[in-house]
Amino acid sequence: MAPTIETARLTLRGHRADDLAASAAMWADPEITRYIGGKPPSEQDVWFKVLRYAGLWALMGFGYWAIEEKATGEYVGELGFADFMRDIEPSIRGVPELGWALVSRVHGKGYATEAVAAAVAWGDAHLTSSLTVCIISLGNVQSIRVAVKCGYEEKQRTVYHGEPTILFERQKNGAPSTKEPHSPQG
Repeated sequence: MAPTIETARLTLRGHRADDLAASAAMWADPEITRYIGGKPPSEQDVWFKVLRYAGLWALMGFGYWAIEEKATGEYVGELGFADFMRDIEPSIRGVPELGWALVSRVHGKGYATEAVAAAVAWGDAHLTSSLTVCIISLGNVQSIRVAVKCGYEEKQRTVYHGEPTILFERQKNGAPSTKEPHSPQG
């Protein structure tokens, strides 16, 4: 079960079945999918995301949160840690991967940085791995800024699903990275 995290302006909580409509609306926005998958997923695919988010907590002990804006109570996005067993080089399998997406209307308000910082703090306290990663499309300048503000360092440029992608790494508690790009053995 996902823990609830409160920040100054946001509540991070576990997903519920009634989040489907708001999550599907967010993922239908071409501005959101511009750097994440390239096209809006179907409502069924969004439902599968919501189910995966809940399943991550049960199987991995970490997962994704729904993000609510405290002032309005509205669903404004989702973020969390996962191991999606991605087919990417270098491999990031076995390493918690942080990801996030927020509805367009809240872009530019600092919500992503606030939510990511809260997730990173939770990860530092609860994840057994001393390393977390995130992958961000080369053109997604806003998310790159958020990652860097929250202690992630560029480790390698790669390609994921045919798109130029940057692999970022972060050591627990913001310690500088001491290793070359992650390998599953190291």
